Amino acid sequence: MTDILPNIVEINDRIDVARENLRALVEQAAAYSGAADEDLISQRIAEHEALLERLIKQRDELSQKAGT
Repeated sequence: MTDILPNIVEINDRIDVARENLRALVEQAAAYSGAADEDLISQRIAEHEALLERLIKQRDELSQKAGT
C-alpha cells in the first residue's frame, strides 16, 4: 500500500499537466486560423483528453486499492 500513495501523487501531477496542456491547446486553437492548423490542434486536444481520461481512471483504481 505504501507504493500506491506515491503513485497517486505522481498521477495527480500528470493530471495537472494534462489539464494545463489542454487549456493551452484550446487557447492556441482560438488564436489560429486555417484548416491544417485547426485539424492539428483538434487532434492534439483529442489526444490530451484521452490521456487525461486514462490518468483519472488509473488514479481512481489506485485510490480504491488504497482504501481496501
